[in-house]
Amino acid sequence: MRLTILGGGGFRVPLVYGALLGDRAEGRVTRVVLHDLDPARLSAVARVLAEQAAGVPDAPEVTVTTDLDDALRGADFVFSAIRVGGLEGRADDERVALAEGVLGQETVGAGGIAYGLRTVPVADDIARRVARLAPDAWVINFTNPAGLVTEAMARHLGDRVIGICDSPVGLGRRIAKVLGADPREAWIDYVGLNHLGWVRGLRIAGRDELPRLLADPQLLGSFEEGRLFGPDWLRSLGAVPNEYLHYYYFNRETVRAYQQADRTRGAFLRDQQAGFYEEMTHPDAAALSAWNRTRAEREATYMAENRDAAGAGERDADDLSGGYEKVALALMRAIARDERTTLILNVRNRGTLAVLDDTAVIEVPCLVDANGAHPVAVDPLPDHATGLVCAVKAVEREVLSAAESGSRTTAVKAFALHPLVDSVNVAHRLVDGYTAAHPGLGYLK
Repeated sequence: MRLTILGGGGFRVPLVYGALLGDRAEGRVTRVVLHDLDPARLSAVARVLAEQAAGVPDAPEVTVTTDLDDALRGADFVFSAIRVGGLEGRADDERVALAEGVLGQETVGAGGIAYGLRTVPVADDIARRVARLAPDAWVINFTNPAGLVTEAMARHLGDRVIGICDSPVGLGRRIAKVLGADPREAWIDYVGLNHLGWVRGLRIAGRDELPRLLADPQLLGSFEEGRLFGPDWLRSLGAVPNEYLHYYYFNRETVRAYQQADRTRGAFLRDQQAGFYEEMTHPDAAALSAWNRTRAEREATYMAENRDAAGAGERDADDLSGGYEKVALALMRAIARDERTTLILNVRNRGTLAVLDDTAVIEVPCLVDANGAHPVAVDPLPDHATGLVCAVKAVEREVLSAAESGSRTTAVKAFALHPLVDSVNVAHRLVDGYTAAHPGLGYLK
């Protein structure tokens, strides 16, 4: 089976390849094609993968290419993890937003909108090419903003594009662990949009154990989200939010922390990864060792500003292991081998949430088999969550419309309607700032 990875020179690609190395079952991936626009980054990542594969019998063959059409032809699965504008673009997204006193995070608020406006036209082109060159391929989208980009690609690929994220998986794993349960045996009642969802129940042997967690302040304060949001707020909600909801519930504090930081997250990653890729220009550098060292630092500093604002302390060691690569492998296994499983995924709504139309991409538990991912029926969201979900989905639709029409007016509307942008005048200035910073937004007229 052939897997094509778009964004194949990206820093996290070795996580995916590492998961593939551990898969010895029949029908596994035997060939990996890395595609990227940057030959030097491709070469660096290929070196890491070669060291990972050393001594592993029948390791998947790895080839690299800068030709997108060649990368897509013959693919059984296409894993999309591109970053339009690179980490420099992410740093600019943060800088422009923070200058206006609003959030610049890459998937949430003004930064997420700017990133979406840059990314949707590229994702749209990729989806059209997949439909033409590899119509039987399944596309697994990890490109952020994941829900928005998945919805853009679904207009051409239908249900053959599925978005993945490691946040719900990590959240469910942490809650199960705190409750003394095996995450593999727990049913996680999770619903929302990508980076905007809530765990409303965790059932073990048919019994919902979440009320036990919410009633115990000591248990609530013993894991990441409990420390991040505070036990009192979680009890008020009657649910455990995805960590990205901290940007909504504690927006003022988070923006202040970002403004006071020495560097934004994007700037930190830009500089850190530049050091890694520079090290890889030396032929005698130990590629895998350098990658592991850089990755450990990257994971340890994840959402550091939010934890500082909340006084949540350092991340637990168990939370430094990623997880999206495991979701991707489980998804590919389920489809390729009809190994039926349940995963939290980004898929088209199809009546799952009555407040959204059928084509809206949501993030919910899905039953996965050879025919793809099928969203499981869920209870309605409470009013406060429904309001957020509908507001953010409306913004996503304006981003899609602006990317399709090239309308600057529609782009301003997308910014102005977002719950974390508090002024139409600010929205106008954000569009001005982002179009000045990103040549790729020159299509907005």
